[in-house]
Amino acid sequence: MTQFQNQPVCYLVTGGAGHLGQAVVRELLRRGRWVRALVLPGDPAARRLPADVELIEGDVLDRRSLQRFFTLPQGCERIVIHCAGVVSTSSRFEQRVYDVNVTGTENVLRQCERSGVRRLVYVSSVHAIPELPRGEIMTEQAIFDASLVVGPYAASKAQATAQVFRAARRDLDACVVFPSGILGPLDFGRGHLTQLVIDFCQGRLPAGVRGGYDFVDVRDVARGIVSCCDRGRRGEGYLLTGRYVSVSELLETLHAVGGGRRVRCCAPLWLAHIGVPLCALYYKLKKQPPLFNSYSLHTLGSNALYSHEKAAHELSYTPRPLEQTIRDTVEWLTREGRTARSRRAPRVRRRAKNTV
Repeated sequence: MTQFQNQPVCYLVTGGAGHLGQAVVRELLRRGRWVRALVLPGDPAARRLPADVELIEGDVLDRRSLQRFFTLPQGCERIVIHCAGVVSTSSRFEQRVYDVNVTGTENVLRQCERSGVRRLVYVSSVHAIPELPRGEIMTEQAIFDASLVVGPYAASKAQATAQVFRAARRDLDACVVFPSGILGPLDFGRGHLTQLVIDFCQGRLPAGVRGGYDFVDVRDVARGIVSCCDRGRRGEGYLLTGRYVSVSELLETLHAVGGGRRVRCCAPLWLAHIGVPLCALYYKLKKQPPLFNSYSLHTLGSNALYSHEKAAHELSYTPRPLEQTIRDTVEWLTREGRTARSRRAPRVRRRAKNTV
């Protein structure tokens, strides 16, 4: 029982223990909303969720647990935020990626239709949007077709996104958000960008690569999602992106904000591709996902120019500066004991204190 259960609307967040889910839950609580989170059984990150969240253990692939998750007292309305998903940079088909991202979304849609939810906000990805030629800016006006994107993960998100838009054309009040590369505090797992920050702070990053991507703060995405619950239009999509950042700028900002050894060398992408097998072996021995593989290198060399003008206009979406995101991320990781400086007072160069 939480202090919010006397409210008429409950926000149901799938993937509540994930990096984005953690931020979404906290943003909802900050606004005084009643939140219920679906978390995988035994997920240690679920223990880090605030005490006011109702936790339901289950899986989007388990229809019975979804039914339990959606069951509320009579008279309560439901707003669903579907964050659950598997992010993968593998170039090979992985059954679990398809199962969770596609079949799991089908199950959530089916349960939304049965339960008569007020609204569904589905968290897709910019990877679901077909890439335009270099220099052209991509927007929400896209055809979502698995055959038009590169890689199994992108294909799964494109297929799931198309399902949500079809449901919205039927009778479901649904809209979609498209985050870019998410960075920021609250990643209790091993996200690729979080691991990059950790490796830099621990001095284990001898070189970077050329190229770049659009990076965005996880907390800004969370705020955009909650705003979409309130202000988004049925059947519409919204890009929740930041700006294009080169890898060299990202590493230089890490050095400027958190100190540590400056990474001066950025290898060309063709040379980085040659080193992929060695990189894979190194991270396999460390039991961590590799920072770079063939697909991630392809992404860093692709067109990553996105416009979030629509979200800014309709959702009052405003991403914060990259420097602030990196500062907060390094400080949070240091407090969590995940950087080389974790047992000493943080050496992060502070300006204004920011709360998560």
